[in-house]
Amino acid sequence: MKIFDEKIDRKNTSSVKWDGMKAAFGKNELLPMWVADMDFRPPSEVLDAMKKRVEHGVFGYTIIGDTTANAIINWISKRHQWDIKPSWLLYSPGVVPSIGMAIRAFTEVGDKVMLQSPVYTPFFNMIESNMREVVNSPLVLKDGRYEIDFVDFEEKLKSGVKLFLLCSPHNPAGRVWSKEELMKIAELCREYGVIIASDEIHADIVAPPHKHFPICSLDPSFSDLIITFMAPSKTFNLAGLQSSFMVVQNAEIRKKIEDIQKNEGFHTLNTFGIIAMEAAYQYGEKWLDDATAYIRENIEILQKGIETELPDLEVIKPEGTYLVWVDCRKTGLSANEIRKRLIEKGRLAVNFGDSYGPGGEGFIRFNTACPRSIIEEGIERLKLAFS
Repeated sequence: MKIFDEKIDRKNTSSVKWDGMKAAFGKNELLPMWVADMDFRPPSEVLDAMKKRVEHGVFGYTIIGDTTANAIINWISKRHQWDIKPSWLLYSPGVVPSIGMAIRAFTEVGDKVMLQSPVYTPFFNMIESNMREVVNSPLVLKDGRYEIDFVDFEEKLKSGVKLFLLCSPHNPAGRVWSKEELMKIAELCREYGVIIASDEIHADIVAPPHKHFPICSLDPSFSDLIITFMAPSKTFNLAGLQSSFMVVQNAEIRKKIEDIQKNEGFHTLNTFGIIAMEAAYQYGEKWLDDATAYIRENIEILQKGIETELPDLEVIKPEGTYLVWVDCRKTGLSANEIRKRLIEKGRLAVNFGDSYGPGGEGFIRFNTACPRSIIEEGIERLKLAFS
């Protein structure tokens, strides 16, 4: 797996991760282990397909054809044992825009939308920017693993929640929800008439023996309340091409989202996003298996380095995603002190936990989808920061 060891210079490519550090951290000369994209090239077949299209040289209006839909359908069937139909697919530039569409389609200004913190920051942003009310049912950290407080979960649903944003697998906690947990979520939401918008963008990056279950696949009756968001962006490092899709089985729910898309003038994806998505799902399986094996080794190295050298830090070992959530609270340092030490002393760019909502304070998030040498340097910088 030497291809993943290669350090590719991403500076001066308008990379958020490498060129956007000054805006986020006040300086660019940091080791970036923050933004959730990979420092790997995608499968060679994806690059070949894009090169072939460039050589053609005409980039007019583009449709999303049957071959793209079939590539998605076959991928989901093989990797997640969920058989979907072409008519269930809707496309979008990204999962976050799709979340915004769902919020506008199924709630009104002032309505309650529920999430589970600590959680991916745009969940909060999309609720608030659409002038809806955030309702939080916080996850509970127990013995180094996050769990759902279903008593609190149900109480919050009873309060008049209209839409629930599920993060599955969970970012940043790394949980891959069990079939039993997902069934209980869906059954409670059905009982209280709450639509589930399920962000499953990390579905393909799961560590055995854990398995990702698309929540809508668990029971045919769940199709009346669930929208599933997926994308090749995390799986194959294609985020900059802005291509994602929704699986919406229920025709009435699908029509409401389509109406929102029409109002926004959306009708297709970027030409290269379509080409890359299709090629990745058709030919990228071996690449993904190799990449996830490499990332799991990175996670183990990071975890061992922290446990050995930094006993005041605790790794919440991820069951899925390539993101590692680290508890720094035993250091006794404030969130500002942790931030200052990492940036000024360790010269390390990570995501800070307070941006993930209540329960994130005192945590940091690492991205391990990078060459092994960056992981090793990151450990040394982390040691320097807390020395």
